[in-house]
Amino acid sequence: MAQTVSFTKGHGTGNDFVIVPDPDGLLDLSDDQVAVLCDRRFGIGGDGILRVVRASAIDEGREAAASGAEWFMDYRNADGSRAEMCGNGIRVFARYLTEVGWASIDETPLPIGTRAGVKTLTRSEDANGTGGFEVDLGIWRVEADDVLVRARGIGAPRPGLGIDVGNPHVVVALPDERELEGLDLVAQPQLHPEPPHGANVEFVVPADPLVRDGVGSIRMRVFERGVGETLSCGTGVAAAALAVRHWAGPAAPDRWTVDVPGGTLGVRMPEVDGERHVLLSGPATLVFSGEVTLA
Repeated sequence: MAQTVSFTKGHGTGNDFVIVPDPDGLLDLSDDQVAVLCDRRFGIGGDGILRVVRASAIDEGREAAASGAEWFMDYRNADGSRAEMCGNGIRVFARYLTEVGWASIDETPLPIGTRAGVKTLTRSEDANGTGGFEVDLGIWRVEADDVLVRARGIGAPRPGLGIDVGNPHVVVALPDERELEGLDLVAQPQLHPEPPHGANVEFVVPADPLVRDGVGSIRMRVFERGVGETLSCGTGVAAAALAVRHWAGPAAPDRWTVDVPGGTLGVRMPEVDGERHVLLSGPATLVFSGEVTLA
């Protein structure tokens, strides 16, 4: 039976999403329906779906609700698969909540439930000096073992560093812009060994100089699991900055700017309650709204 639902299209540095409001948790989107909505020829088009649902309305949100988060970000990749977190998506999610009046962020941080736990957001200036949001992604983990990465356009396999920021990433350092531009990310990079739940793969090139005025700078391209190459990946940006900081050693800075095909994002690594957290900042834009009929 056909069903008509409302939606809003949004993006963060070109990483785009179909936002579906479902406050009472009544909508059960199948993987195929998500894939059609995200299809750029037959649907609305997007790298994923953000279902806006009250944390108390769904089983996955119960822990978030108990922690004081009213809203849960049900993030689905473009192929319908569920993902733990999305750094660009959660900023777009916050933009939507505040624009429609379902939440406020001006006086206190806004907690949002995700499959990677509750994340808090505040307003910030993005890398271009305009109003955006900053999300605390929490603590991170550097994986002990390297992963060998094969990708079209870079010849021999390269070692990658595993970084977990709530979802899994593998970061590969490339020597120059020419090799970064020559990557063919139409084909999915192959990881050996393959992480149990897959991983997003980031390819990074350091700026020259790497650090200017106490801020590090890198450029990145990314292949997202369940999506393909995207113009930006928020958690991938954080993972890339963390990996380069790890390689650079103890003198490396705690503030970074990361250029992606869709724009520029900021990363910082402050100490919070005695532990290092990684925070991601950047713009979040709502583009248009409408209704769509689901088969």
